[in-house]
Formats: sequence, C-alpha cells, structure tokens
Amino acid sequence: MADISISSYGVYIPSNRMERSAIAEAHRWAVPSLKGLAKGQKAFCNWDEDSITMAVEAARGCLKGATGSVGSVVFASTTPVYSDLQNASIVANAVGLDKVSTLDATGSLRSGISSLINAFERAAASDTLVLASDNRLGQPASTQEMEYGSGAVALTVSKAGGIANYLGSESEAVAFVDHFRAPDKPFDYFWEARWIRDEGYVKIVPPVVTRLLDKVGVAAADIKHFVINATTGGAEAAVARKLGIAKEAIVGNLFAQCGDTGAAHPLIMLASALEKAAPGDLILVVGFGAGCDAVLLRATEQVSQYKAAASVASALAAGRSDTHYMRLLSFTGQIDLDWGMRSEGDQKTALTESYRSNDMLSPFVGGKCQDCGQIQFPIMPMCVNCSSTKPVDQVPLADAPAKIMTCTEDWLQYYPAPPLCFGLVQFDNGARVMMEFANITKEQLVVGMPLRMVFRIKERDDKRGYSRYFWKATPNTAAQG
Repeated sequence: MADISISSYGVYIPSNRMERSAIAEAHRWAVPSLKGLAKGQKAFCNWDEDSITMAVEAARGCLKGATGSVGSVVFASTTPVYSDLQNASIVANAVGLDKVSTLDATGSLRSGISSLINAFERAAASDTLVLASDNRLGQPASTQEMEYGSGAVALTVSKAGGIANYLGSESEAVAFVDHFRAPDKPFDYFWEARWIRDEGYVKIVPPVVTRLLDKVGVAAADIKHFVINATTGGAEAAVARKLGIAKEAIVGNLFAQCGDTGAAHPLIMLASALEKAAPGDLILVVGFGAGCDAVLLRATEQVSQYKAAASVASALAAGRSDTHYMRLLSFTGQIDLDWGMRSEGDQKTALTESYRSNDMLSPFVGGKCQDCGQIQFPIMPMCVNCSSTKPVDQVPLADAPAKIMTCTEDWLQYYPAPPLCFGLVQFDNGARVMMEFANITKEQLVVGMPLRMVFRIKERDDKRGYSRYFWKATPNTAAQG
C-alpha cells in the first residue's frame, strides 16, 4: 500500500484563546483546586463559529495543497451541528465540491482517526477528504472546562502518493467507559483520570499497537513520532514506556496552546508531526475511546518540501489571549445575557429561497458580465453597470483578494459580540460587496485594510435550532506582512 498516502492537510484553530488562569480565578470562591490546572490557554469558538465553519476553514487550507480529485468527504465530530441534517454536505458545498459522496461519523473521540483509516482502506476507489472538527463544552467549574478546546483538521487521502505513506492499521473495540454524554445532555460525564490512564490507555493501547507493529515488521524503537490523544495524566509517557518507544518520539500534545480538541486532536497532532518529520521517519498515530485505533505512516521524500497553506504552527500563532471569562460563556451559549428588545426578532430562515440561491451563497460565487466584464454579487438578472441581460460567467470570490473600501462600527444594532462592524468590501477583481467583518479590532477597522473571506454563521435561529451560514470578511494578516 506504499502508493496510498496523505497528500495534503490543513488545520484551523479559533483565534480566541481563553487564559486558563481567568477561568480558575472566576471559580476560585467555589473550586480553588482548579488553580492547579490554570496553565496555558484553551481555544474557543467565536459566537459565529462551530464544528462546520471550522471544518470549512481546515478544508480550504487542505485543498490548496491537494493535487488529486476528491471523490468523497467524511466529517467526523463528537459535536456535530446537526443530528439529522448531514454536516458533511454543508462543508462540501461551501468549499465548492460537488458530485462527491458525503458521510458523517460521530459517537466517539476515535471518529476522526477511524475515518482516516477507512479512507486509507478504500483509497483505491477515490481520493477522500477527511475532516475532523470538534467544538467541545465543559460544565463551568469542571476540569473539562479547563481542558476542552476547539479545532479542526482536514487531510486528503490519495492513491497517487503524497507526504506520508500508509503502512497499515489495527483496531479494537472495548466497552471501556471513561466518559459519556447522552443526547439530551450538554456536558460529558467523566470518571477518575488515574483509572482512565492505568486501566484504559496503559492496558488497551499496547496490545493493539504491538499487533500492528508485528504485522508490518517494525520495531517500537524505530518509531520517530508517536501521536496519542492523551492530554492529561501522563498517559502518553506510560504507554510509550510500556511499548518501548523512545520518550523523545512522543509528539507534544498541544494542550497548553489550545486544549483537547476531541475527535480532531490526534489528527492535529499528526499534522504537527508531519511539520517536523524527515523523509523516512515512521509515524505512529493512536486514537483512544471505547477501544483503540492505531495507524502507521512513513514520511516520504515530499514531506520536506511540502508547505501547508494552513499549518499547525500558523494556527497556533494566530491566537489572541483573552481573560474575559464571561465572553466565553456568552459565545458558548452557557449564559443568556439581556441584549434588549433589538435582539427579539425571529431569525427563521426561508429554506425554499435559501435552496434556490445555494449555489451562489454557500461557495460565494459572483457573476461576470459577458459584455462589460463587471463582476457583481449577488448575481442579478441584469448587469448593474451596462444593463446587459446575457448569462453571466461564474467567478468564485471566497479566495479573491480584497480590502476595506468603507467601514462602520455600529453599537446600536443587536450583535452577539458588539460592536457590529461592516462595510463595503472592494475585491481586486472589481467586485464590491457590502459585508460583515469578523474578528476585527478597532485598530484594523480602517480603509485599505487587506481582507480574506471566512465561512461563518450569519444568523442563528435558536427557536428552531437552525444556523444560516454565509461569508464574512476578516483582516488578512499575511497580506499585511
């Protein structure tokens, strides 16, 4: 199977990073013991982000480096936005993939790595885009609130070769209940950490990994990068010691920078390992949760030349420290603030009109007039410049360079993260669109600021549990540099 490999990847971690010390301080009056977990930061979603929008951003970065044609998309998450509306289809539509098969995988922290293994096993049929995205919540004052983070990763699996070849995998299902969450419950229930480490990781993982290494004829001592989704309790070191894997091979778990990102975490760690791997290096990836998945990869000659458009390093570097604990609770819906009468409008989406305009809205596609060349969005029956009624040529705008032409900071309208910032966006190709700005500071809200487009929640219908998505403009820090 040496020709089946990971050909590209992309990582997205929200720029919001809550200082754990701020969380511990907020609960100091009731749970002072949280101070022992108060080191580092955890990534959390903006009010207009969720597991779908994060997956879109990771996929965009991944597809920029892909060379093959994607035939299937798998979305893995323990926090899918919808239970009975396919999340993978929404992501595929937003990144412009059509005529692809789509599948959601959920119900386990192993769903990400299990989806990757499945993609390797069926790679002969088509290239697969594997997405793992989680927006995890912890109950206030719990250790999970301190530990859980948000993030997403996308990988393309191809039969045409890439940066890491697939050598084999091994799996085992075990009815080991370390945590669980019922469908009607917002938070996980967890058992004691030491028991999870000693009875779970240390006893379940080694036999599975040993079978895999024996099957492919590789010694544990030869593993150069060991990835395992264990963020607390020293479980990774205990497992490595029992297997005979060098301590130096253990890949950093990123816990201090972003927290435990659930189903996405072992694959984000895998991406981190790929950024450091040399050609020929063996990479062992283990996913734990009601059993174990283990997959072995070998970095190819291409790994040293590959530069991810959305790397782990860049995603971590984009973080902005935050100490406003109430903002975290508001963004995650764990506190219901009084936003006044302006917030009381019904946000019901007209699904019929949304569907009719979907090919234009979700992938953000404008129209170019055949007579005068004017690009406009939304696409209208008549050109705004020359009044031509000829059919327009489609022009993608999601990746088109742009800048602020006009801007407004509005403190009067209801907005979940005041103020509402919007303005006229001037695209380099000539298009002009009135857009909302996301993740922008007062200092960045200036005419001429370079922009890039991000897929976000435009409106959330809390009454019916439906989110309407569209694109927003955010500062393009790379273009400023």
